[in-house]
Amino acid sequence: MADGGTRVLGMGRAELVAPDWPPLTGDETARLLDRVPGTGGLDAVLWRSPRPLSAGALVRTRDGRRLFVKRHHRSVRRAAALAEEHRFLAHLAARGAPVARVLPDRDGATAVACGPWTYEVHTALPGEDRYRDRFSWTPYLSAAQARSAGAALARLHLAAEGYGAPPRGPLPLLASHEVFGTAGDPVAALAAFAAARPGLGELLERVDWRGDLERVHLRLVPDRPPELAPLWTHGDWHGSNLLWGGGAGEDAGGGDGGGDAVAAVLDFGLANRTTAVHDLATALERCAVEWLRLPELGAAAVHPGQAEALLDGYRSVRPLSPAEAAALPEVLPLVHADYALSEAWYFHTVLGRTEQALETYRDYFTGHAAWFASDAGRAFTDGLRNMCSTFVQQSIALSAWQRP
Repeated sequence: MADGGTRVLGMGRAELVAPDWPPLTGDETARLLDRVPGTGGLDAVLWRSPRPLSAGALVRTRDGRRLFVKRHHRSVRRAAALAEEHRFLAHLAARGAPVARVLPDRDGATAVACGPWTYEVHTALPGEDRYRDRFSWTPYLSAAQARSAGAALARLHLAAEGYGAPPRGPLPLLASHEVFGTAGDPVAALAAFAAARPGLGELLERVDWRGDLERVHLRLVPDRPPELAPLWTHGDWHGSNLLWGGGAGEDAGGGDGGGDAVAAVLDFGLANRTTAVHDLATALERCAVEWLRLPELGAAAVHPGQAEALLDGYRSVRPLSPAEAAALPEVLPLVHADYALSEAWYFHTVLGRTEQALETYRDYFTGHAAWFASDAGRAFTDGLRNMCSTFVQQSIALSAWQRP
């Protein structure tokens, strides 16, 4: 597609690439805002997001407000699917979580369908976007920020309690825990996962997925998958989906640069009904291993200190139950599996890029799991297991001390 020279963060490689989708233009953004009451119309497009899977922009309205506009192709998110995210956001906001409000159009719809596109308009949030230009799987800039991110995730999980919507249907680019998350046969579960996503089965016919499961994934599946309470969760917790420091008014791209506290939470596009442990494991997987640089850096790409700081922050707000602490090291090695398959499906069926889909399957679905099955991956998981065991022992000791 013509992109006017725009470059975005690459998927699976540390370089800027042409976007999958054309950038948002001023004209289309102006037409969209004309449909949204109270915005005052478009004054300027201030910044375009470099994230590759949709088109987003920070804009200023004529009355001086700042809004974030996001556009999806309808093959990725139709209005009904976006509305699922928006209802979850509304629940979180009502519970005091620092998340954006989604502005309805003149017909009351928060997801606006127009031609091949689906749009959403969010209020901008306070805080500094310190990770806006960083690639996926970037560690936090400091242990203090990792700790703050963990605490913020715990607060989000507390705010999510009581939200009872069912799991989202099969969509491209969506977090879930279907293949390895329940007791039963993972081979049959993966076959069912593919059958529910037209085109994914055809892609899997090009690889020896049953052999890969036997060789890699089944070695990582616990004998008894943990039974954990379901919870609607973020699904993509990492530094670039957080704003930092606060005190920045309504400018989602600005900020005063002060403080390492999380000021706001962004991007619920992967949100779904999973478990708190699944979301916490995703947060660890996103920051503790620099997957894009692992071949280059080796052991230096692994950051157990980030995992410890994030967990320390999380449990300072929401202590892990013994069952959750035991489950976390078992969930982590396969936590990215469902999303990797969903992303491969996206490349194959939405973009028609079969080679990139196969690369995603190889590097993310099989490659991440294979690393966790390696000596280095087992050492990292054993370290996490020891941390979680210590947390439980400390909790038991504290309870005993507090008992009259």
